[in-house]
Amino acid sequence: MSVESVFPKLESLLPKVAKPVQYVGGELNATVKDWDSATVRWALMYPDAYEVGLPNQGVMILYEILNELPDVLAERTYAVWPDLEKLMREHDVPQFTVDGHRPVGAFDMLGVSFATELGYTNLLTALDLAGIPLRAADRTEDHPVVLAGGHSAFNPEPMADYLDAVVLGDGEEAVLDITEVIRTWKAQGRPGGRIELLTRLAERGNVYIPRFYDVGYTPEGELAYTKPNRDRVPERVAKRTTMDLDAWPYPKQPLVPLAESVHERMSVEIFRGCTRGCRFCQAGMITRPVRERSIEGIGEMVRKGLDASGFEEVGLLSLSSADHSEIAQVTKGLADRYEGTNTGLSLPSTRVDAFNVDLANELSRNGRRSGLTFAPEGGSERIRRVINKMVSEEDLIRTVSTAFANGWRQVKLYFMCGLPTETDEDVLQIAHMAKEVIRAGRKAAGRNDIRCTISIGGFVPKPHTPFQWAAQCDPETVDNRLRKLRAEINADRGLARNIGMRYHDGKPSLIEGLLSRGDRRVGRVIERVWREGGRFDGWGEHFSFDRWVTAAKAELEPLGVDLDWFTTRERGENEVLPWDHLDSGLDRQWLWDDWQDALDEQELDDCRWTPCFDCGVCPTMGTTIEVGPTGKKLLPLTPV
Repeated sequence: MSVESVFPKLESLLPKVAKPVQYVGGELNATVKDWDSATVRWALMYPDAYEVGLPNQGVMILYEILNELPDVLAERTYAVWPDLEKLMREHDVPQFTVDGHRPVGAFDMLGVSFATELGYTNLLTALDLAGIPLRAADRTEDHPVVLAGGHSAFNPEPMADYLDAVVLGDGEEAVLDITEVIRTWKAQGRPGGRIELLTRLAERGNVYIPRFYDVGYTPEGELAYTKPNRDRVPERVAKRTTMDLDAWPYPKQPLVPLAESVHERMSVEIFRGCTRGCRFCQAGMITRPVRERSIEGIGEMVRKGLDASGFEEVGLLSLSSADHSEIAQVTKGLADRYEGTNTGLSLPSTRVDAFNVDLANELSRNGRRSGLTFAPEGGSERIRRVINKMVSEEDLIRTVSTAFANGWRQVKLYFMCGLPTETDEDVLQIAHMAKEVIRAGRKAAGRNDIRCTISIGGFVPKPHTPFQWAAQCDPETVDNRLRKLRAEINADRGLARNIGMRYHDGKPSLIEGLLSRGDRRVGRVIERVWREGGRFDGWGEHFSFDRWVTAAKAELEPLGVDLDWFTTRERGENEVLPWDHLDSGLDRQWLWDDWQDALDEQELDDCRWTPCFDCGVCPTMGTTIEVGPTGKKLLPLTPV
């Protein structure tokens, strides 16, 4: 049955809202396929504004993979701003895709990528606008299957009542498997209805169906168990791991936004996974093992992507891009290939111990020379041992001195506040480090116009990390330490004018902590916040701490728990955690032992270059670390 575009009804509303261009679609490399020719139809959502969602690599990759299948259709949808939401409700316009402006409720699947927990309320808005019942139990065969993925899906329990299904890990092969299950089920005449479809997805072992698992609690309020409530459902659900990245060279045709977006560049993921072992880093833990893309694969992706998009900057992305075993050859080869053009290269923040000036010079050869970004994360040597960020102050000063001597004028340093075992003195050491950077820069450059910006975020303990048992620091302590840090920086006026400080207060981090380590009881808090107007909680101007605190008090305290119970309370070794039935491959005992090593300030090396530390991922997942060097060169292509 054909589905018509809602654009005729939407068009008259767009002059009344901010940034209407974000809702019109038609971007370069966007795809609109014939509805009736498709057997399986996906709506892919990034639950944030267009400007944040469009550059998201995960959604872009799945969009392209699915649309390459002749009988599959995939379109994109993003969260609409409150001004358009109000008008859509007044004029009966449903949540729509930006490609064909088709109603989201008409698709077979609504796939949602959660990069952060603060997007949960935006999904509820989209479901409500789409006419899809909020709770999975109330949906029928006529509603899309609401499927979540992304890093925050590794603990989906706070959203369990609102999600039909969850995929852990890499999505490239997972969406193809899911598509095949739906295709077969529909071809057979939809036997068994929605429940049978969900059961078929669950029995493959890599799709988690929350309604197929029961939970119980102890009299003290702790989680007692999460266990299957039917046959054909596994005890534990394992993550997916895509191994040969060269076999998945996506996106081949990057989307080019019509409106301003947070990343105005073409991005290539040069490797996936990280084994540096930073104890705070969920992304590094859940994406193991390391899998490098080959130098030829990177070069071909850059060539095709630039030809298809016209971007003038290429971002070489990963969790620690300078750790690619052939990063020097990659950057030199690309700089040679595009010399004389306006094509620049960039890396995300670089580890101090992986940086060298030759690498930086290659990155800036064809583009503008921007500032350098490093992430020491902790201010003192002691706290860096706790978090396993093995960077010394001497390393940092030596690195920035070399950079300043070679023409750089500014550096940005990322830190966290509220780390386990942290003291005021650990945070005040950030000021000391920033001042030493300015002094070293002035000496190396022979001039005073040196800038150092420190950016500080609040630490949030995450599932599947050694810190999953840690107590989160309360907002008052975080804010007090940041005030002391500001005063310490300003104490030396001669240096303070060259040091910028950017930080977030501790309140949003506490709510992120609630959502990050919460169980199913937290779902009622999310829904209450949404019903009381919660939208775009990741944006400071929309976030309301008081609304979350009030909702948590109303919904959790009758159950015998509260906001602090989920956040500032340390967990014991044997406590059942809400995500214990979701298998990231990491051995629970190994995580606990690493947590004890953190408390003892013991560091752990990178297993790429040392013997295995038995984290469990490779044998459990049937995977292995894939790194070079290959010894091959990235030859320039002429003419460019």
